[in-house]
Amino acid sequence: MTEGRRAPGGWQDLARRALDVGGAAAALTLTAPVMAGAALAVAATMGRPVLFRQERPGLHGRTFRLMKFRTMRAPRPGEEGPEADAARLTRTGRFMRATSVDELPTLFNVLRGDMSLVGPRPLLVRYLPRYSPEQARRHEVRPGITGWAQVNGRNAIGWEQKLALDVWYVDHRSLALDLRILAMTVLKVLRRSDISQEGHATMPEFMGSEAPQGRDPAG
Repeated sequence: MTEGRRAPGGWQDLARRALDVGGAAAALTLTAPVMAGAALAVAATMGRPVLFRQERPGLHGRTFRLMKFRTMRAPRPGEEGPEADAARLTRTGRFMRATSVDELPTLFNVLRGDMSLVGPRPLLVRYLPRYSPEQARRHEVRPGITGWAQVNGRNAIGWEQKLALDVWYVDHRSLALDLRILAMTVLKVLRRSDISQEGHATMPEFMGSEAPQGRDPAG
């Protein structure tokens, strides 16, 4: 084991899972009226289905079906690909992304054990062969609704930095760090900061890179 990497801790893993289940259940209960309103707004502005479901890689790269509220209307002819995201993102969807309301159904993924409250964000399945061996280590833990990369730039930073932050989290994860990230996430949501990169409605596609990291991920 290299310096700085942690072996999985038994009691901390149990405590983290208890935090996941208790936190997700409490959040779903408290936000039930918000979720009902969001579902109605999506149905009225974008039609059905209300939920966006997509296969994503989780722990050890095993796939699961991620659930979120839809934020984009159906594509029109010629609107395929990430470059059309800005045109497809609706006013309702933009608001839900800015407030993170679109993420609320993902709490069900946490209850099912597909995800944790804290961990590297689950990205696209097609990215799996594009990671360097070091970047692929982000799959050594369950993906999370929020994570170290999300509270240190979210979508406003580049892929190299984001993936380095994910791996830093894998090497330094602890219950105390998770609680710190959750507290920082609340502040980020309230400030609506780092929603996207300048000039992009969503994060540009990750095409793979072996470039060296630009700064210490612990920042």
